[in-house]
Amino acid sequence: MAKRSDLTAWLGELAKADPGANPGADVGADVEIARVAAIEDAAPDAAVFAMEAVTLQSALASQAGLILANIKLKRDDPALVDDRIVWVRDARYGFSLLAQRLAGKTAEAGVHPTAIVGEGVVLGEGTSIGPGAVLGDGARIGRDCRIDARVTIYPGVVLGDEVTVQAGAVLGSAGFGYARSAETGEYVLFPQQGRLVIEDRVEIGANTTIDRGALGETRIGTGTKIDNLVHIGHNCVIGRNVVIAAQTGISGSSTVEDGAVLGGQVGIGEHATVGEGVILGGGAGVLSGKKMHGKGEVFWGRPARPLKEYLRDLARLKRGGERT
Repeated sequence: MAKRSDLTAWLGELAKADPGANPGADVGADVEIARVAAIEDAAPDAAVFAMEAVTLQSALASQAGLILANIKLKRDDPALVDDRIVWVRDARYGFSLLAQRLAGKTAEAGVHPTAIVGEGVVLGEGTSIGPGAVLGDGARIGRDCRIDARVTIYPGVVLGDEVTVQAGAVLGSAGFGYARSAETGEYVLFPQQGRLVIEDRVEIGANTTIDRGALGETRIGTGTKIDNLVHIGHNCVIGRNVVIAAQTGISGSSTVEDGAVLGGQVGIGEHATVGEGVILGGGAGVLSGKKMHGKGEVFWGRPARPLKEYLRDLARLKRGGERT
């Protein structure tokens, strides 16, 4: 809980994170802000946000004690004045920052008595280990991490600071790599003795699995957010601030560069590259060895291709069906 007049520190953080904001305005009387809320559920102790003019009007009509609003709305209507409003460049982002500040830590630091912690494990200050979690020998977990129930972290896995791992995730399991006999057709497991490194502020969803490297390493970059039920194969390199939605599968030795966005059920073949800032729509398929480049470029379909090309192909298919 914080008083609106005591939110100076948060407003300063917001200004640094959002240079286009104008959070220096008077934040009004000493009304306590205890939570964030939907506009329809807002009370004087709640903060809400508005991205469009119609939403802002609803927020102004509500009882909310604090309103985060996109500054473009002020430019559209300079006469709009209400001491509950804090103008920011991206109200949704600012709202999320405020929610984190108000929520604080969601789990108490320490190791649950039912967790299993191997030899030589290093735990950073402020880290919590949930019930039934298993930490293999030599795992290193940074500070202020949250490891939820039944998470399995294999030996030697390294996590940075402020990493969140939701229930049931498995980190550092053996990759799916085999050598095959030309004579008998028998498969033998290729050595899976590398490591897995998770950098700072990564969030990993429930029941997601990330394999360790075969001989080298698998690495997940700072700030990346991974949804539930995602699989990342051995020797993959995932860049910084990547978003990966549920049921995506990334085959071994593939690279996803900084800022890429992968929709749900995306499939990526081995040794493929998804370039910086590339967006893969839900269900897109990237062939093995393929390189997808173009910052901000949207690719869709199986095999994935530029959105305009994909839509053109759909139109052709529809016309062909109508002729038959």
